[in-house]
Amino acid sequence: MPLGNYPILEIIIRQLAYHGFEHITLALNYRAGAIRRYIGDGSRLGIYIDYSHESHPLGTMGPVALLKDLPDHFLIMNSDILTDLDFSAFYEAHVAENSLFTIAAYEHQEEQAFGVLDMDERGFLKDFREKPTVRFNVSMGIYMAHANILRRIPQQQAYGFDQLVHQLISEKQPPRVQLHRGVWMDIGCPEDYERAVKEFTRSPRHFLPDTVSYKSIF
Repeated sequence: MPLGNYPILEIIIRQLAYHGFEHITLALNYRAGAIRRYIGDGSRLGIYIDYSHESHPLGTMGPVALLKDLPDHFLIMNSDILTDLDFSAFYEAHVAENSLFTIAAYEHQEEQAFGVLDMDERGFLKDFREKPTVRFNVSMGIYMAHANILRRIPQQQAYGFDQLVHQLISEKQPPRVQLHRGVWMDIGCPEDYERAVKEFTRSPRHFLPDTVSYKSIF
């Protein structure tokens, strides 16, 4: 998915390289060959990139169980996100707390399409709100994890973020949540994709501060 001159995946790779990450593993299934040919080994961006191939979809966390020799702390993220999150600060805060699992969160605002009736326990109206805006924290699809989560993820089975966090809560080891107050858009949503294109093309250096030329190298 292009944003200006860049596909979103290249933006994310450039951001991680800028924030000091040295090794990225891309978990692939759909169109794996095309993505691998396009991205290569990362040498053009000064970062090492390798690949993990799923024979069948494993969900958001299942692919992590395929990886070998992971460090004590590592980043997991989706590849369809435009954000100005400081990835290095996110990593450092997680390591400083020695957290088992940390979730990057964003306060989402959503205007309701209908008027909302608030009723008491007897069924009488006590308040009415005309199309209120509801605010709630959502996962950004960006996580820091300790290697100890690996024993919780089954091999070669679909296993999602929701299953992992419910398991950690049940074990009384709830994930840490770090709220991000900057920019976050999931470009898998058509409305957010349109906003992301406008946001990035208006201020590419906000997202790629070290980029001299705005032409993709790929």
